[in-house]
Amino acid sequence: MALTKKQKDKVTTPVKRHEKDTGSSAYQIALFTEQIRKLTLHLKKNKKDFHSRRGLLKMVSKRKKLLAYLEKTNEKEYKSVIKTLGLD
Repeated sequence: MALTKKQKDKVTTPVKRHEKDTGSSAYQIALFTEQIRKLTLHLKKNKKDFHSRRGLLKMVSKRKKLLAYLEKTNEKEYKSVIKTLGLD
């Protein structure tokens, strides 16, 4: 279920601030978005996997909090992240 290095690079490259960026809000939001997409596909096949469903809900909540923080602190970056990740 974990993302491989190639998957992480593919998802986070457009939102990275610099080469070694791993902690910015935009980077974390991009990772959560990809993990949420993967878990959603998993849960469509495995409807009774309630443990993974709980993890999915926690990830959605964390991403929502990070998006709210980013919107409050840097609205320009927030809009670009939303557009890049397709969270319209």
